[in-house]
Amino acid sequence: MNDTADASWYHAQSPPPAAQPALQGTVDCDVAVVGGGIAGCSTALHLAERGYRVVLLEAERIGHGASGRSGAQALAGVACGQEKLERLLGADDAHRIFEVTREGLRLQRDLIATHRIECEYVAGTMQVATRARQDRELQREFALLTDRYGHDSLRLMQREEVRATIASARYTSALYDAAGGHLQPLAYVRGLARAAMAQGARIFEHTRALAHARHVTASGESALTLRTPGGEVRCRHIALCGNAWLGDYSATLARKIIPVGTYVVATESLGAERARALIRNDAAVSDANWVLDYFRLTRDHRLLFGGRVSYSGLENGVDGNATRVRMVRVFPQLADVAITHAWGGWIDITRNRAPHFGRLAPDIHFLQGFSGHGIALAGIAGKLLSEAIDGTQSRFDVFAKIRHHDFPGGTALRRPALVLAMLWYRLRDLL
Repeated sequence: MNDTADASWYHAQSPPPAAQPALQGTVDCDVAVVGGGIAGCSTALHLAERGYRVVLLEAERIGHGASGRSGAQALAGVACGQEKLERLLGADDAHRIFEVTREGLRLQRDLIATHRIECEYVAGTMQVATRARQDRELQREFALLTDRYGHDSLRLMQREEVRATIASARYTSALYDAAGGHLQPLAYVRGLARAAMAQGARIFEHTRALAHARHVTASGESALTLRTPGGEVRCRHIALCGNAWLGDYSATLARKIIPVGTYVVATESLGAERARALIRNDAAVSDANWVLDYFRLTRDHRLLFGGRVSYSGLENGVDGNATRVRMVRVFPQLADVAITHAWGGWIDITRNRAPHFGRLAPDIHFLQGFSGHGIALAGIAGKLLSEAIDGTQSRFDVFAKIRHHDFPGGTALRRPALVLAMLWYRLRDLL
């Protein structure tokens, strides 16, 4: 896929700040963080607040990857759902993870307020059903999350209320969560980076992490050297937070995720009245399909609509027309509306859609596999990683207990195998 970060409405709305320098020569620190998205910037911020000397390396610009391009819906839970998580871990650990994700929503609001991040945060999310089977699934999820998990911010909306809220005949019920929300993600991740630097973290942009090596210091301690094109970072710990954008840094991690292309369009400004009529409660909306549509309004009265994915890895560039077709299927009244911005990017998914956190070695931690649920989860994940490096590993280790398998087929066949599997799920969406 051609790089389209600069084509996003987020980028057009908030031009980039002054670039941080590329790394040249040798720098020393306690922790080297790789990846300038939400996970990496949150890790850097929380470590710096604990007094660690932190260096963050970003191969492009802060927010260049999924963190700065996504549909930006902040959700409780993880992408695989709590029922599957219970099967993977058991009920007790699944509860612990859900509580962490709820804390992640609170943490996000706290970070925005504490560091005065202007990112247009709006409370409220809706997951909407399109058919009777999905109505039953939302009812079961509502019962599970309220009765067993105590998630009291949820409300089940029936057809009449949904259609009075969303100006589309497509939806049959909804699960509304007052604890979730949406925001301008590029502004948010840049705000986290500023906060980290204010706490003393050093950020180097246009600096790709290439490889690390281990050595013994003069005092006999084990240490790490992380090599970059222009220099090196000498450190005691490495935190890998590059996700789908980490490249070939670690074959072990790469086998556990696969980059999936996702696409978003932004309409021209609709005006306050016309925009408000589309989503009367200003919530972020996503449907319950496997290949889902998701949409929300912006502060300047545009509709942002995401509705395509590519599992093949063969897409070259972004054609907003296909996503626009999906938008008009949901909102036929927008057939006359122009698309002003269209962009795409990679998100990382795991085979089981559960997040993949863990260690390559006692002093090398990683965060990846958010599978589309990273806007809030990546922030709290960075806090958990900082706790683990600081010696309190219990919360991080609950996530690390989730078993993950390689995508089958190796480098040659893993994508064709995934495409075939996705055909089944797309057919299921229609049933």
